[in-house]
Amino acid sequence: MARVAFLGLGVMGYPMAGHLAKAGHEVTVYNRTTAKAQAWVEQHGGKLGKTPSEAAAGADFVMACVGNDDDLKQVCTGEHGAFEAMAAGTVFVDHTTLSARMTREMNAAADARQVCFVDAPVSGGQAGAENGQLSVMCGGDEGAFLRAEPIIGAYARTCRRLGGSGAGQLTKMCNQIAIAGIVQGLSEALHFAEKAGLDAHGVVEVIRGGAAASWQMDNRAKTMLEDHYDYGFAVDLMRKDLKICLGAADEIGATVPVTALVDQFYKDVQNMGGGRWDSSALFKRMRSLG
Repeated sequence: MARVAFLGLGVMGYPMAGHLAKAGHEVTVYNRTTAKAQAWVEQHGGKLGKTPSEAAAGADFVMACVGNDDDLKQVCTGEHGAFEAMAAGTVFVDHTTLSARMTREMNAAADARQVCFVDAPVSGGQAGAENGQLSVMCGGDEGAFLRAEPIIGAYARTCRRLGGSGAGQLTKMCNQIAIAGIVQGLSEALHFAEKAGLDAHGVVEVIRGGAAASWQMDNRAKTMLEDHYDYGFAVDLMRKDLKICLGAADEIGATVPVTALVDQFYKDVQNMGGGRWDSSALFKRMRSLG
């Protein structure tokens, strides 16, 4: 068992840290809102760090799952950042979805302090975090990854290293690009079924057994048809991720026209007041078009 610090107790981080505690690791948590960290300690035991550096002191592994590039930079290298308290050879695992640029910057800062940095964004949403069934895509030094893999296994169904620093983030971009197109396609299919006067639920039952099947269809088609959008991954977060994808596409010369179009559709959803709706709310936009 290891001494693990977990920084960031949002909808993903809170249950992920919980799985580490259940696995028997000695867990110290930090959250910007201290009350949430206190609630976690009351539920799972462990310790509370008042700053990232306090949480990271003495840890064998430091895991982070925060909001964006600026948040990660703050917990790593800001005032009382984790890096200042981490011993040489300690592994920092970042589960935040970030730009590859920030990942490379933090990897360089970690390297300067002889700390190992693994970028390890996740897919599977809140349900995956709660059930310990996340897919984790990693980049960084192979040795550091192999050391961290058993720790990540507390909440992962799949965990794989795709290459050097930034490879995990680039793989997560592939994931979000694929999801954007799938959700829009599913939304259009359901919209078409309704306009054609078909039983849309029946249509889904039939086509989910064929080539049109997807996780989104299995897990979101029913709730989309019922106009429920309080599940999983918020539109605001999806737009944040797609902005990262589009920026990286420009940088590497990739062509992603469908992603750019769906990003604008998500902007329409935000303008409808749906920033906190689940990303499947693309269908609500379709219905609003008449």
